[in-house]
Amino acid sequence: MPQYRLIHLNGPGPADLTRWIFAYAGIPYEDEPIDKEDWPVKKKTVFTGKVPVLMVDDEPLFNSVAIASYAAKVAGLVPEDSFDATLCLAVVGTMQEINFNSWKIWRSNKSVEEKKEEYTSKFFPNAVKPFLERLEERLSGMEWTVSDKITWADLSIALWFGELLDYRPDLLEPFPSVVAAMQKVRDVPGIKHLIETTAKPRY
Repeated sequence: MPQYRLIHLNGPGPADLTRWIFAYAGIPYEDEPIDKEDWPVKKKTVFTGKVPVLMVDDEPLFNSVAIASYAAKVAGLVPEDSFDATLCLAVVGTMQEINFNSWKIWRSNKSVEEKKEEYTSKFFPNAVKPFLERLEERLSGMEWTVSDKITWADLSIALWFGELLDYRPDLLEPFPSVVAAMQKVRDVPGIKHLIETTAKPRY
C-alpha cells in the first residue's frame, strides 16, 4: 500500500471526509494539519498553493472531492455499479455545497445570535430541509443511501450533518431514518474515536 500524507488547514474543513474514510477503513496515514498563521509560508511549498493535498508516496493529489473519491476507492466505499458510483459523487457534491454555504454563515462577522437566526429561519428550511426530506424518503426503504452497502456518500452525510445531530438534534427529529443511518456511521470505532478527539463545536 502507498504511503499517505494528508496536508490540510487545522480545524474543521474539506479534508474531513478523507480523514473519516481513512478512519473507517483503518488506513494508516500521516496527518499534517497547518495552523492558519503558518499557512502564508507553507503555501509556497504546497502543490497548487491550496489545501487539502494528499501525498500518495511522492505524488500530490489535490481537490478535496477528488482526494476523498480516491480514498473511498482504496477503502472499498465506492460501488462497482457505474450509476451508483456516480450517485455517490452527486450526494457528496451536494453535501459539500450545503456545508460550504453553511460555513459562510458561521464564519461571517455577524453576532452568534444573528448567525443562529439566519441558519434556522432561512438557510435550514430553504437549503437543508428539502434535501433531508428526500433522504428520509429514500432511507425509509433502504439501509444505506445509495446501495445495500455503506458508501462514502453515507459518510459524507454523517459528517456534514453531524453538528446538527450534536448541537441541534431538534432540527433532525422529523428525519429518523436519516438519523439512524448517520448514527450507524458515527458508531464505527475509527470514526467514533475521530469524533471524540477532533470534533469541535461551531458555536
